[in-house]
Amino acid sequence: MTHLKQALTKFDLTMIAIGSTIGSGIFLTPSGIAHELQTPWLILAVWVVGGLMAIAGALTFAELGGLMPGAGGVYVYLSEAYGRLFGFLYGWAYLLVVNTGGVAALSIAFATYFGYFVPIDPVQLKLVAIVGLVIVTIVNVLGVKVGGIFSDIFTLLKIVGILLLIAVGLGWGSSHVTNFATSLADYPNGLGSALAVAMVGVLWSYGGWQHASFAAAEAKDPKRTVPFAMIVGALVVTAIYLLTNLAYMFLLPPAAIGTSQRVAADAIGIVLGGVGGSIIAIAIFISTFGTAGIYTLTAPRIYFAMANDGVFFTKVAEVHPQFHTPAVAIIIQSVWVVVLILFWGTFDKLISYVVFTDWIFFGLTAASIFVFRKKKPNAGRPYKTFGYPFTPIFFIAIAAWFVFKTLFEKPEQAIAGLAFLALGVPVYYFWRSKNLSSV
Repeated sequence: MTHLKQALTKFDLTMIAIGSTIGSGIFLTPSGIAHELQTPWLILAVWVVGGLMAIAGALTFAELGGLMPGAGGVYVYLSEAYGRLFGFLYGWAYLLVVNTGGVAALSIAFATYFGYFVPIDPVQLKLVAIVGLVIVTIVNVLGVKVGGIFSDIFTLLKIVGILLLIAVGLGWGSSHVTNFATSLADYPNGLGSALAVAMVGVLWSYGGWQHASFAAAEAKDPKRTVPFAMIVGALVVTAIYLLTNLAYMFLLPPAAIGTSQRVAADAIGIVLGGVGGSIIAIAIFISTFGTAGIYTLTAPRIYFAMANDGVFFTKVAEVHPQFHTPAVAIIIQSVWVVVLILFWGTFDKLISYVVFTDWIFFGLTAASIFVFRKKKPNAGRPYKTFGYPFTPIFFIAIAAWFVFKTLFEKPEQAIAGLAFLALGVPVYYFWRSKNLSSV
């Protein structure tokens, strides 16, 4: 039997953790967050909280990754802790909406910024998005190491682009642009409501470091490299995001950030003029194209694990005999992404739904650490969560607050997410009873 090839190094996994987190969020969400909060210290505070959550989550998930370094990551943890139904629902959500919707949105985004240099109409934009998707699909089918090198290159390029933005903001901007001593603004719907809405963008931007766990079965020494990648990835992303937001506020006041449709371009344009728009367009193209490639690499490992467990098409568990990759899983995901690109509207309308659904599973996964501490007290743990039990409790508490707040603040998206998950329950039992053996 052909097996997945262990070819990813510690550096590769770290680049996956960083690259899958930094996509379009840091370029697009600061405007909406500033619009909601208006006060500079509150804006920075929610980004700090988001960073602390990412770090706490990474510290918690790192123990799980070291304990169970199998293909699929979070899918494996949920299945082992609560039963295969929970793992299936996670994979179900990831395949049909969360990951594929994200890849579709990223594909449209990099095609849009490609159009900044080569004028294209709406039909051609979708064609460019699909061509880009085909390219990253082929790259990831050809081998996990090839996909890892792609991840390394594009992640390093996007970091260079963001560091340039930070350098321009902090080097040529001024702290006098934004009055950091501004008193709290008036929030007609309450500060809690404004924070909850702002946290949607923050949590969307910080999500992704867990993708390093999906490819654990193809990592060298996964019990050590997976925890390292997630922790370092979360720390690096937190630092980059805080510095980027400071750079924005050194160039534009919060009111201008909150009304800007292209905050990164407007901010850097203060110093570099029209050249700034081109620089940001290149940076966003690289960032979104690279992240689409990483998502195409990592998430199919979840479907591969599902098929191995008998809750998905058996053929999806096949490994390519030459390239040692889950080629069928990768191709199925990309085909569905093409469907979404052709027929879906703007992804912005679904961001609350996606983040709401994702953070339900984030909270459940973090809580599983208590389950495993009880069920497997003597199991080998190459890494134990720093600050246990307070670190996972902090992560779970904020996740629960966010989920319940979204349920009341954005009931349409939240109920849609719950309905979608509920639909997955009969699908799971149907699949188990039929035990489908082929596509």
